[in-house]
Amino acid sequence: MSTISASAVSELRKLTDQPLMDCKRALTEAEGDMDKAVVILRLRGKGVTAKRDGNETAEGRVGVSIDVSAVAAAIVEFRCESAPTAKNDRVLSLVDDLAKAVIATGPTDVADLLTKPFGDATVGDRLTDVVSVIREKMIVQRFARLEGGVFGQYVHHDGSVGALFQCEGTGSHDELLRDICAHIAALNPQYMVTTDVPAEVIAKERAFLVQQIQDDPKNVGKPANIFEKIAEGKVKSWLSETVLFEQPMANAAKYPGTTVGATLTKAGLKPTKFVRYKVGAIA
Repeated sequence: MSTISASAVSELRKLTDQPLMDCKRALTEAEGDMDKAVVILRLRGKGVTAKRDGNETAEGRVGVSIDVSAVAAAIVEFRCESAPTAKNDRVLSLVDDLAKAVIATGPTDVADLLTKPFGDATVGDRLTDVVSVIREKMIVQRFARLEGGVFGQYVHHDGSVGALFQCEGTGSHDELLRDICAHIAALNPQYMVTTDVPAEVIAKERAFLVQQIQDDPKNVGKPANIFEKIAEGKVKSWLSETVLFEQPMANAAKYPGTTVGATLTKAGLKPTKFVRYKVGAIA
């Protein structure tokens, strides 16, 4: 076959961002066919992924995307090996693409997401392309897709934690919903409203508090009903720390003396669901 031209190698490098010698070898193997050479490099990229399968992915970032036209939104936790990689521009673009792909394709799980179309390839190919350039193990850890209503989003500046909030309502509330999401990211509520807290969870917490009060030497000799009243107050305080609607707004200077629930109600918004992801967290 004819000699592989420098211009062809350069073109393949622009398409794939692979080293020049790798591009030349791929073109030689493909006998000058550019499309085949791209496939060869992608397959080699999968080899890079396989070689690093045992590596730990303790770093990463959270990505959130909202598609107003589709009335849908998605949040993704992406993992990689090193902190610098999590800040790499290619990774930032990849995480954004992953969130958008979740919205567009509605996958059932991570394995399904990787098979979904992305341009003329798949989401898995898109991931492999970045892996083959950066040479580091990368995975999609988890994602959530919400549909219908009004959405708010927030991702911390380093990408380590983010939140997606869904509610019912009308009008523009972008700033408020972003503030609510920043609040969720910072304070990590476990439930939306008090009625979401299982009765057994509240009972367990109350029993723990009653025992704690009884064990306090200052309370020796006090009647049982006093213990219950003290415990009731402590349960209420616990709920205000655990339930989003009961939590005081984190930005007290901007929202003085009010809870998240009162703020949303005043704005005419009814919460539906929130999702908070922190890189490396189990839940």
